[in-house]
Amino acid sequence: MAMPMELELTHVELKHVELRDGDQFKVKGRIMFQIDLALHFNPRFNDDTDGTVLVCNSKIAGCWGDEKREIHNPLQQGSIFKIVLKLMGDMFEVEMPDRQEIQFPNREGLDVITYIRIKGDLKIISFKIY
Repeated sequence: MAMPMELELTHVELKHVELRDGDQFKVKGRIMFQIDLALHFNPRFNDDTDGTVLVCNSKIAGCWGDEKREIHNPLQQGSIFKIVLKLMGDMFEVEMPDRQEIQFPNREGLDVITYIRIKGDLKIISFKIY
């Protein structure tokens, strides 16, 4: 499902999607956002602890688990970016613009993801599920 567009948004929700094992969700836009889909992916540029950092987390039974913090953050505020989030069985993989891959466990063991939320100060240029 490709959706060519250019929108300035603070919030996007996709309900009743079917992201399955091996599928990928690609987002291209400007930075200051978070993506939630059973994985919370949040690039931060002014984090109190680490300054510029990528934070991944997920909830288990409604409670946040332990964060994974990646100090290497190739994203820059205001720049155009493209990331690819992949559901890979027991793992999420996030491919960054510099080909760096971040892995985070699929803590709930979901086979299908039916909800995606993107929020923040973001200009979406395109997104695609394939």
